[in-house]
Amino acid sequence: MIRVAQIGIVRPRERIDPDHLLADWPTLAHVAAATQRAGAEVTVIQSLHRDAEIVRDGVRYRFVAEPALPGRATGLMPWRLARAVRATAPDVLHVNGLDFPRHMRALRRLGVPILVQDHASRAGAGGSKRLRALEYIAGIAFTTAEQAQPFVDAGELSPSVPVFAVPESSTRFSPGSQAAARARTGVEGDPAVLWVGRLDDNKDPLTILEAIEIAARTLPRLQMWCCFHEQPLLAEVEAQIAASPVLAGRVHLLGRVPHARIETLLNASDLFLLGSHREGSGYALIEALACGVTPIVSDIPPFRAIAGSAGALVPVGDAAGFVGALVALARQDRVALRRRAIEHFDAHLSFDRVGARLCAIYAELVEAGR
Repeated sequence: MIRVAQIGIVRPRERIDPDHLLADWPTLAHVAAATQRAGAEVTVIQSLHRDAEIVRDGVRYRFVAEPALPGRATGLMPWRLARAVRATAPDVLHVNGLDFPRHMRALRRLGVPILVQDHASRAGAGGSKRLRALEYIAGIAFTTAEQAQPFVDAGELSPSVPVFAVPESSTRFSPGSQAAARARTGVEGDPAVLWVGRLDDNKDPLTILEAIEIAARTLPRLQMWCCFHEQPLLAEVEAQIAASPVLAGRVHLLGRVPHARIETLLNASDLFLLGSHREGSGYALIEALACGVTPIVSDIPPFRAIAGSAGALVPVGDAAGFVGALVALARQDRVALRRRAIEHFDAHLSFDRVGARLCAIYAELVEAGR
């Protein structure tokens, strides 16, 4: 059995206990447990403000006291983390994040293959710091291998480093009765379209609203429901809605909603819509597929990898393309679409699939190290 240390270097800015951290960062525990179920022996080593150790679902979590400067999310004593990792006698290290040169120097001295996993880092932003962090890694993981090329082009990643494709995480969301979900949420529409994402330039809500306005000429019962927390474009979104009689009675700005309610809103919806220009992964898209909601999303590398053939991919910023996809999918058999989305999630995106993929990557790196 391969022994792996999954390492979290980013620490909470506030002083919280381990149970609170795992509740706030649930995918940390879900990925670890899935990897354990797939056949690895997993220990999670996580930077924190104090030492602690707990066991969850057969996974041991060791929290390492690592002081940090006020307002900083990374600690100042990487040798403490490295010492805790060494004590687990791992065969392979799995480091979350690309930008920790001090910690990587301490970890590489252990002489164990290191896999680093991207979590939405931007190529070209790390410079020599990132180059130092990635200098001695054995492999790097992205949602799709396409995402590695910008880092190679920026000189931050050697083209000889093996690149692995694996989703950052998955979700515990599951499909449920659409009628019951609509009764609980008040969502209606034929189709009912859901947006989950920030109102910012990257997510491009203004293009999506333009598409909704045009599509409604063909789909008069279309309704759109929007969940968001960060909202730098809220004023522009509200102005675009107010200026259009079509949008004013059709687009519902729900704002921030509890994460558990997102599951119910997804189960009430027919289509999931998002126009991102750039993403590291796509948690909301994964959640939509888990609930059987057909996605219409921008054609960017991580969305291509996640959505596969379960929905529609549209060029970034192409309102007419979103209109065409909306109309085409709204006319298809909703039961068949829902089944296709769920089957795609189960086959490619579940936690068990993520865990199995990680175990295969670990085995490959260990064998290469030999």
